[in-house]
Amino acid sequence: MLPRSLFLLSLCLLHLPSMPSTRAQATERPNILWLYVEDMNDWMGCYGDQLVKTPAIDSLATHGVRFDRAYMPAGVCSATRSALITGTMQTTFGIHNHRSSRDNSMKIFPGLGMIHLPKEVKTLPELFRKAGYYTYNKGKDDYNFVYDRSALYAGTNHWSGRKKGQPFFAQIQLRGGKNKPIKAVSPAKVPIPPYYPDTSIVRREIAHHYDCVRKTDQEVAAILEELKKDKLLDNTVIFFFTDHGMRLLRHKQFVYEGGVKVPLVVQWPAGKELVSPATVRKDLVSGIDISVTSLALAGIAIPPYMEGRNLFSPTYKPRSFVVSARDRCDYTIERIRTIRTERYRYLRNFLTDRPWMQPQYRDGRDYTKEMKALFAAGKLTPVQARFMGPKKPAEELYDHSTDPHEINNLATNPGYSKILEAHRKLLTGWMKKTGDKGQEPESAAGLAQVYFRWKGTCVNPEYEPVREKYSEFLNKITDKAKATAEARKKKLREERRKKRQRDKKEG
Repeated sequence: MLPRSLFLLSLCLLHLPSMPSTRAQATERPNILWLYVEDMNDWMGCYGDQLVKTPAIDSLATHGVRFDRAYMPAGVCSATRSALITGTMQTTFGIHNHRSSRDNSMKIFPGLGMIHLPKEVKTLPELFRKAGYYTYNKGKDDYNFVYDRSALYAGTNHWSGRKKGQPFFAQIQLRGGKNKPIKAVSPAKVPIPPYYPDTSIVRREIAHHYDCVRKTDQEVAAILEELKKDKLLDNTVIFFFTDHGMRLLRHKQFVYEGGVKVPLVVQWPAGKELVSPATVRKDLVSGIDISVTSLALAGIAIPPYMEGRNLFSPTYKPRSFVVSARDRCDYTIERIRTIRTERYRYLRNFLTDRPWMQPQYRDGRDYTKEMKALFAAGKLTPVQARFMGPKKPAEELYDHSTDPHEINNLATNPGYSKILEAHRKLLTGWMKKTGDKGQEPESAAGLAQVYFRWKGTCVNPEYEPVREKYSEFLNKITDKAKATAEARKKKLREERRKKRQRDKKEG
């Protein structure tokens, strides 16, 4: 059994040089397990939502600590994952644009638009491996920089691949809101936020998300049972959290409360807790704090470039605000920054000439089509119609003590001018201090890679120079893609013809 003193000792090692990676030391340290869920809000029993039962997640909270105000650095997966894997805001290293460093040029332009981390920057799994940990990631990486997966992870499937007695840092990715669960929740019973119309499609989507939460809980239960079977629960610290909110409009990809506020639960082995079981924390927490805290629990020194905080340090200082950022998502170029303080959320929209609902990947979904049709027909309320409008305000300010759904923008209310100015200064100061790379346009090379993939869907004006420069290359790609598609169709037709002949002969 791992003494509680060793956990406490690890917290004191926060600013000490890296510990030697000896096998003896490694066997004394806890396993760290991230249950990393996609596209999911905190609609769970332990967070007060009783529409579906979530006994496994609730159990984690009962035996550990529940954070009620945890916010991710972005409302989209790759930006959030890039931040957490480096312990630093994605905007600091220029890895903030969704799906960057993807080579879509068929290797014709090697290295074009690829982003490399500074040499001194190491990812979390690299730091864990250096300290003697076995690392593995079951599921997606999705980092917006060039990396060698084999340098990060020793395995891809299970903790069973480690040496005897070797501690592990594991990430298990759960599909969360991307699941296809059994339909159990009645759409008639779900609550509808005021910024959505009460339609059968909206009700279906919200019910689906509750079903996804239910299925995720079942998956968590199975993982806990496997840990118990392998006798690992007595030495494993479990972090349960999601990368951002659900897939509906205004949540995923955006940085309102529904897009970046996530569940975060941490459970320790029984008898080794750093805090009392069933503790509830109300302080503001950033997703990058998960990264730093994980290193600290393993007794690994925190690199100076990391911006996260150790949530269980004896010298922990609560944040006065957390920041989230929205930048390019797929082919849609956007720039929004938000500050969340104790009571308020402040947003700054830098591209005010563009609507929230500019062309994006959900345009083909029925819930998007419905919202657009209802807006065009004048059938949305002013609150619902605002998000579908042609322009955005430069600033937004919401008072969460009276407006939890963030629908009453106070930025133009003279009575809140001092509060607005205070939040404006907070954000401006943070951007300057951290060197927010989102203040700079994305490189032409980076945009070229986006354009190579998405082609005609790239309608933002920033793509025009790229279109002119690479039109000949894109025509070649298009011609090759057409030829490949035609070859596949021809092969399929031939296979069907032969099958009909076989069936005829056998029949």
